[in-house]
Amino acid sequence: MLTIYGVYRSRASRNYWMARELGVPFKSVAVIQARRLADPLAADAPLNTRSSSFLAVNPMGLIPAIDDGGLILTESLANNLYLARKYGGPLAPVDIVEEGLIGNWTMWAATEVEPHAVNIVLAYDDGIEETPEGRERIAACAQSLEKAFAVLEAHLKDRDYVIGDRFTVADLNLAEVFRYAMSQTALFDRHPHIKTWLARCQSRPAFKAMMEERLKEPA
Repeated sequence: MLTIYGVYRSRASRNYWMARELGVPFKSVAVIQARRLADPLAADAPLNTRSSSFLAVNPMGLIPAIDDGGLILTESLANNLYLARKYGGPLAPVDIVEEGLIGNWTMWAATEVEPHAVNIVLAYDDGIEETPEGRERIAACAQSLEKAFAVLEAHLKDRDYVIGDRFTVADLNLAEVFRYAMSQTALFDRHPHIKTWLARCQSRPAFKAMMEERLKEPA
C-alpha cells in the first residue's frame, strides 16, 4: 500500500489530493514539522521531521515523503508525477509530448511561483502580515509573481486546463502551488482566467476531501 508521510497542513496535501484523485488506497503517517514544536526531540514529542524514525525515511527531514512498495520518493511535485505515471488514467500524460509539457509546467511552478508564494504564507505564519516589514515583504512577493501570473493567464485564455482538454496532474501540481498566493486577492482579480481555473480545480471532490482532513488539523 502507498504510504504518505506528512500532515495535511504541509506540502503533503498535494500527495493526499493526488491519491484521492487516482482512487489509490493509502496509509497516512502524520509527521509534523519540527519547527512547530517547542522541543521536537522530547520523549513525548509527536512524530516530527526531526524524529529518528522519520529521518530513516527522509534524511533531509522534510515532508512529504511517500513509500510505494519500498520505493521512497521525497519531493512532493515529483511524487505526483510518479503516481500519475504509475497509475495512469486521465490525470496521466497520454504521450511523450504531454509528459514533457506536464514536467515543464510543474518545474516552472516550482521555480518561478512557489518561492514567492511560500514567502507570502510564511509572513502570515509568522504573524507579521500587518507590520511594515510584513506588508513590504508580501508586496514584494506579489510583485515578483506578476510575470508568472501573466504567463499562465495568457495560456489559460482559450482553455480550461493547463494540458489538453482535461484535468491532469499538471493542473493539480500548479493549483497547489498557486493556492499559497490566494491571500493576494487583487493579484487573482487582475488575472481572471487563473482565478476561474483555480476555482475549477478546487471544486473537485478529491480536493474538497483533502481540505476537510486539512481543516481537522491544528493550525
